[in-house]
Amino acid sequence: MKHLNIKVVGKVQGVFFRASTKAVADQMGIKGFVKNEKDGSVHIEAEAEPFILEPFVDWCKEGPDKSVVENVEVTEGELKNFQNFEVVKKNLLW
Repeated sequence: MKHLNIKVVGKVQGVFFRASTKAVADQMGIKGFVKNEKDGSVHIEAEAEPFILEPFVDWCKEGPDKSVVENVEVTEGELKNFQNFEVVKKNLLW
């Protein structure tokens, strides 16, 4: 298992990016979450086997139809053993 922190920059809010990400993650068996950030980016934490995460990151670089992805930053993190994949609706810090 591997944990990835993924930051997606571009026109990625208001274009169903989070819902599409959840649908793709659920289909691929990826656990974690996706949320909008205050700076306009989307933050994803994803856990799965590396051979599953690779095509998922490729999908993140494209996104759903109405998105315009300008950049994707991927870093490895510590496993958190998520039980499912969730859309985080609201950041309580802002």
